[in-house]
Amino acid sequence: MPSVLNVSAYLFTPIDDAGALRPVLRTRAVDAGLKGTILLAEEGINLFLAGEERHLRAFLAQLTADERFAALAPKESWSSAQPFRKMLVKVKREIIRMDRPAVRPVAGRAPAVDAETLRRWLDRGHDDRGREVVLLDTRNAFEVDYGTFDGALSWGIERFTQFPDAAVSHRDDLTGKTVVSFCTGGIRCEKAAIHLREEGVDAYQLDGGILGYFERVGRAHWSGDCFVFDEREALTPGLAPREVDA
Repeated sequence: MPSVLNVSAYLFTPIDDAGALRPVLRTRAVDAGLKGTILLAEEGINLFLAGEERHLRAFLAQLTADERFAALAPKESWSSAQPFRKMLVKVKREIIRMDRPAVRPVAGRAPAVDAETLRRWLDRGHDDRGREVVLLDTRNAFEVDYGTFDGALSWGIERFTQFPDAAVSHRDDLTGKTVVSFCTGGIRCEKAAIHLREEGVDAYQLDGGILGYFERVGRAHWSGDCFVFDEREALTPGLAPREVDA
């Protein structure tokens, strides 16, 4: 029975004391026996943590007691072993690097589509207005190779900083369609949707990303697994580590 709780979460929220917060969070996490990564930036927090359920839930409860992080919505999965080697807390310029300072989710999110709504659209073949739905995979090409939504577009980018230029190149392909950007946990597709809307595209983000979709809908309209940045490598639509044949 898997005994290690894994959580991922992010939140765009103003943080003006990231440098001072870093050692505080690291001490709390280490004392709780947790491993993983916490990224802090002026624009928010992004975390991937694993550990004993009781201690991890206590850490999250203390974190979300800070009103800046009260809206954190962790996505959970389980593993039989600790998937991280260290406990790292880093201060970055961005919690997901895009190199577009004007894209500031903390100032306002792009419209979001929940997992159930997206499945309904895909079942019907159109959105609620009868428009064609285009799924846009905002992840790096090697991640897409593990699995993606059936028929989704991927621009073959090698890093997220290439996304804005790719969006300009492909903008005409998206005009007049309902575009749903998606990524692993929601952070990249949130920035992507804002940028696309600034380019005149009717773009939405998949709320909760792929992992949130798996949790609420399962494998509908999905083929393969979902790459994750830890030693599990990839998760199945059942949110279990994929099994690799020896």
